[in-house]
Amino acid sequence: MDTVTVGSELTRSMLEEGYQSIWCAVSDESDENAIEDQVGNDFTSRIVAFEDGQFYCTGGMPWKYAVPIEIVALTRYDFSF
Repeated sequence: MDTVTVGSELTRSMLEEGYQSIWCAVSDESDENAIEDQVGNDFTSRIVAFEDGQFYCTGGMPWKYAVPIEIVALTRYDFSF
């Protein structure tokens, strides 16, 4: 059975594989909290490192949890008028 890597574990794995900048939903509570905070909040950071048990963003702030997300610009075709 294959296991699927998700959440902060996926971010750590991506950094180990050489990804240098990963957009993530971040939190100091849990992966679930990081994603929940996206409703009415904008706790996202570009994660560039994982050191001493913490993720670090381009601004140097540490985070305990970082869940990779995809940010895509919308076009008018994404909406029905």
